[in-house]
Amino acid sequence: MKKRNVVVILCGLVILLSGCTSTPQVDRIDANTSVDLSGYWNDTDLRIVAESLIKDCVNAPAITNFTRSNKALPVVIVGSFKNQSDEHIDTSILVKKFETALVNSGKVDFVASSDERGEIRTEREEQQQWASEESAKRLANELGADFMLIGSVKTIIDSNGKETTRTYFVTAELIDVETNRKLWMGDNSEIKKYIKNASYKF
Repeated sequence: MKKRNVVVILCGLVILLSGCTSTPQVDRIDANTSVDLSGYWNDTDLRIVAESLIKDCVNAPAITNFTRSNKALPVVIVGSFKNQSDEHIDTSILVKKFETALVNSGKVDFVASSDERGEIRTEREEQQQWASEESAKRLANELGADFMLIGSVKTIIDSNGKETTRTYFVTAELIDVETNRKLWMGDNSEIKKYIKNASYKF
């Protein structure tokens, strides 16, 4: 009788395991669909924050005033966007969204960031030796930036037992490179999430 019970249990396990698969199920969804799986920073949060701050930055009076006074577009460089939150956030994506929107606005000129300049300078130096005299690009002829764009992402967390709220505070600042004057400041704290962890009973 005991053997029979063991056989029944083993057969049940085989049937149960055969219904499991290691292949994940993947469904394609619209890129603008809001999906929150973990309660942490995601693409929807990035889109909301970027759209808000970029709109304010592009229309900043400092940009309009500079263009009017100098009869030329201000040259902007992107500095660091620091992740000062409690989680891993790739702020380079936020930076690229700013760059793309500002360049496409036609209201500023952009120059390469400090991370990008090293590779370009190496190419320019090698041209002095290997490229023809007519095509080699001159040294010390870079376009200097008028403004630098910097920012940060921070989180404010409040928790009690299985309940947590996460608020994201994102700032961006446009700074005059020559005088250190802050010409524009923007912030967004619209992203606030309430997370309730499930209770498991066994």
